[in-house]
Amino acid sequence: MFKLVWLAPLALLLSACTQSAYLGQSVGGHLSLMAAAKPVDKLLAEPELAADLRERLLLSQRLRDYAVDTLKLPDNDSYRRYADLGRSAAVWNVVATPELGLTLKTWCFPVMGCVGYRGYFDRAEADAYAAQLRAEGLEVLVYGVPAYSTLGWSNFFGGDPLLNTFIKYPSGELAGMLFHELAHQVAYAPDDTQFNESFATLVERRGAEAWLRTHASAAEREAFALRLQRREQFRALTGEYRRRLAELYAQAISDEAKRAAKAGLLEEMRQDYARLKAESWGGDTAYDGWFARANNASFALLAAYSDLTPAFDTLLARQGQDWLRFYAEVKRLAALPKTERLSELMKQTGD
Repeated sequence: MFKLVWLAPLALLLSACTQSAYLGQSVGGHLSLMAAAKPVDKLLAEPELAADLRERLLLSQRLRDYAVDTLKLPDNDSYRRYADLGRSAAVWNVVATPELGLTLKTWCFPVMGCVGYRGYFDRAEADAYAAQLRAEGLEVLVYGVPAYSTLGWSNFFGGDPLLNTFIKYPSGELAGMLFHELAHQVAYAPDDTQFNESFATLVERRGAEAWLRTHASAAEREAFALRLQRREQFRALTGEYRRRLAELYAQAISDEAKRAAKAGLLEEMRQDYARLKAESWGGDTAYDGWFARANNASFALLAAYSDLTPAFDTLLARQGQDWLRFYAEVKRLAALPKTERLSELMKQTGD
């Protein structure tokens, strides 16, 4: 599973955007989410609060304190409130690519710059927009997002809240979710989704591992390690086929030939996945949905979360695993022009 930060509501709140329909759903949806949130300490004082929710809220606050004390993430009001949205996702994101290409379509907003996704608080509206993009000949993916970050701007209104969409995740995943979203409040580079997401994913992984080493049972650590191992195997498999698709699309052959070869590659990939699932995963179906609907948009989206994460991991190691020094370096890189930023990141990591 992967997560995507969704910032368009905030950007639109700060702009004079003329896209009135999109502006309306963005502002209204975000304000509705904020209004539904209640302080965790007040919820915990309610004797009728369900026992399982009480346990998760208590855990979330321990994680929130750990994020500040150990990972040196922002100490603010984010994730000190909780909202039950009565739905399975906070927003639904739409991503799109060409039929024979792996470059994400981008949308540009003030403050946040250009990003490779567009989010909706209503699934039907996301599906309707996706249909428009498909009519233009694009390949499209619509998927639910459990949380999004407002980069700390919403702290004036009480901060980004905990949500029912992720509060019951296993402890390692819940920790990673909170650390990932808080990382977006540390550093953000406009127009560079890959930089932002790869950085937050590194904080998510290393932070969750550190938490589990000292605050979880052996069984929880083993379960998290197994999920992480399978996630890496999933990324290795899909990364190989993303590479092969990119090579195919670059060939000087007809579109008809590319379409036929593309279909063959996707079928080959699904067969490889079936073998991996049967021979190594004990039939685990966690990624069945991804492979069933895999297209160019799916592959392009994965790249934003994985391609630069190893570089950030090396950068953290070169800063002596010192989180504050690491964040300072990431913020320095985020302030550079995009091409220079990537070059500097690779130079810092020795690549």
